[in-house]
Formats: sequence, structure tokens, C-alpha cells
Amino acid sequence: MQGTESKTFDIAWVREQFPSLKLQVKGHAAAFLDGPAGTQVPKQVMDAVQNYFLNANANTYGAFLTSRRTDEMIRSARGAMADFFNCDSNEVVFGQNMTTITFALARAIGCELKPGDEIVVTTLDHDANVAPWRALEEKGVIIRQADIREADCTLDLEDLKRKISAKTKLVAVGYASNIVGTINPVAEITKLAHAAGALMFIDAVHYAPHGPIDVKVLDCDFLACSPYKFFGPHMGTLYGKKEHLERFKPYKVRPATDTSPECWETGTQVQELIAGIAAAVDYIAELGRHCDATVKNRREALLAAYRATRRYETGLITRLIEGLLAIPGVRIFGITDPKRFDERCSTLSFRLGDHHPTEIATFLGEHGIFTWDGNFYALNLSERLGVEQKGGVLRIGLVHYNTADEVERLLAALREFTIP
Repeated sequence: MQGTESKTFDIAWVREQFPSLKLQVKGHAAAFLDGPAGTQVPKQVMDAVQNYFLNANANTYGAFLTSRRTDEMIRSARGAMADFFNCDSNEVVFGQNMTTITFALARAIGCELKPGDEIVVTTLDHDANVAPWRALEEKGVIIRQADIREADCTLDLEDLKRKISAKTKLVAVGYASNIVGTINPVAEITKLAHAAGALMFIDAVHYAPHGPIDVKVLDCDFLACSPYKFFGPHMGTLYGKKEHLERFKPYKVRPATDTSPECWETGTQVQELIAGIAAAVDYIAELGRHCDATVKNRREALLAAYRATRRYETGLITRLIEGLLAIPGVRIFGITDPKRFDERCSTLSFRLGDHHPTEIATFLGEHGIFTWDGNFYALNLSERLGVEQKGGVLRIGLVHYNTADEVERLLAALREFTIP
């Protein structure tokens, strides 16, 4: 523990920042256990979007006040995401969402690939980090897919190593699974990719709410995430090494700038939401300052926040797994050994006997407990686990605004559901 960071996590202060948590369902506060599909947003984000419309609503590069304010806001937002990624601001790209960004990037990289070149993807990934690369098969690119260890839903690194060869041009891996919560050893995988002369692309969408990202330590070439998964608005962001953003050529209209990173941002951006992205980063930093008053800058504040939330979320997932394992018929997918919780985040999926996950989610929803059922676009994993034809799984996604009481409410409701 560093500085004056407290051993206690101020959950009351955290929840006060999120107005939507006051929603009531049948007299009970709604329990938002659906974080992986998109977290709730703090008031700071709402205020930033409204403030943009009130004081800076204009297109970019105009010779008047509101346009100049928009330009400054975008520069400021790049700076915020640069602190979030630990990169330079000219290595930050904004886009519609992670999926759209990845398709655009894959198309640009694909222009330099030839038949017989190979790309490695994994069974553990969301399809947004699979389908864009598989689309290059039409050019004759060969896609190889690394398997998992089914017992604990972790990536089979030996199989991954076998799939990487001198023909590999890019390795695409998720930082964390959006179904089972597995955290992949992405720094180690990046070294494997680079040793083979391949680029490394990391989908950090699901990891971003749960842990700090440091692209300098990872040494990855590209990394994408979605702010609406870390308490921001519905957009996507991309980190790309400057040399690569300048080397590859994105598809764009002729009048648009050729200067990176702007050349990667096709069309008019949703500027009010970019303002919200900056506010989401600043919320996490504010939480960090609340946890550790000794931090000296925004990056340090972000790291302090994640130290605190990581510990808090581990406590929640520990109790959730203990409670689920005590319910007859529950099958949890992924790591359940507390000694290995550094290998997972606070997302968990399970099946309960022969019950269809939608049936359980509907029951919980009627009790004000919001969960997701299905495959969550991680289709390869759902098929690999043999649950796709059975409706997938029920997913619980805990983030730092959730509480121990909400976990207990969930467990109690599941026990009620199982009573004949």
C-alpha cells in the first residue's frame, strides 16, 4: 500500500457519484450487475456532455469561439486518454466503438498483407477481436485460433506458441475475457509476437474497468477499449504506436487530413461524447485522489484508484463464488481458486442445472437484479464450452460501485429460484 491510501474503500462516496444507482424496482434499489455490457456513468460525465452542448457545440477548426473550444476539448480528451494508456496524446484515436475501430484498423493493415500471411486469434475473445481479422481471409490471409484450457477457461499458451510462426503478421488477444473474467498474460504474449516479427493487438475493453493499462510496459502495437465499459459514454478509443499510425493508411475521404491520429477518425466525431470520455477518466482519477491524497498527477491518481478498486472487487467476487458454490447445480466457468484471483477480474458466468439463462435473468430482473444472459458476442468461447445451443450462460459483472449487500441479494434470489 502506498501513501495514505486507506484500507477501507469508501463505497458510499463512490455510489453518490452515480445518480442512476438510485433507480427503484418494486421498492428495492436496482442492483446493476451488468457492468460488462456497459457500466453506469457518474454525474461528472453527464455534466461534461451537457456543458459541451451549452458552451462549445460546433464543428472543429472554425475561426470562432465555440469551434475553438471544441478543438481544445478534443486536445484535452486526448491528454486524458494518454494518461489512461500511459502514452503520448498523438497516439490516441477516437472512434464509434471498439468493433468499428478494429474493422478499420484490420482493413488498413490488410492492405499490406498477402496470401499465405497468418494472423493468430484466440477462442477466449469477444468476436470484435476475431471477425475483423477473419474478414481478411478474403485476401488469402490464414487465421489460426489458439485454444483454451476448458477446466479453468484460461488461454492455452502452449497452443498459442505453436500457432505463432515466421508467417505470423499479427497476434490479436483480449486483455480479459468478457464472459469468464480470465486475465491474459498479454505482456508475455506480446513478447512472443514480437519475437516472431508480428504486430500485437490487444482488446482491453473488458479489462479497462478493472485494472490499469500501461502500453509502455506492455509494448503492444495497438490496444483498443470502450469508454462506456469504464464509466464513460458509448464510444471507442484506440492506442497505436505513432510509427504504426503513420505507416498504415486508413480509408478516408480526400479532404480529410493526412495527419495522424486525426486521419484515423473518419467523418465528424461525436464530440459531446469525447467530452464525456475525458470526464470518465477524470472521475477515476478523482476516486484515486480520494483513496490516496499523496498522488501528484492524473496518472498517479488513476493507478491509486485501480489499486483500491482491484482489492475491493476481489472481495466481492470472492464472496460471490463462495455463495454460488454452495448452491446445488451451479457450474461456474473459469477460475474459482482464491489463490489464483490475480488471474481473473470480477466477471463471472455460470449455469444452474438445466435452467435456461434467460429464465434466471428474467426472475432476477423482476427482483431488481440486473444481469445478462447469452454469449455476449464471445461466440467461439460459448461454442467451445458447449453452451451455445443451450442459451449460453448467466453473467454477473461486478464493478467498484457494486456492494456486498447486492451480492447477498443475488445469492438469496438464486436460492429462492431453486426452491421447487
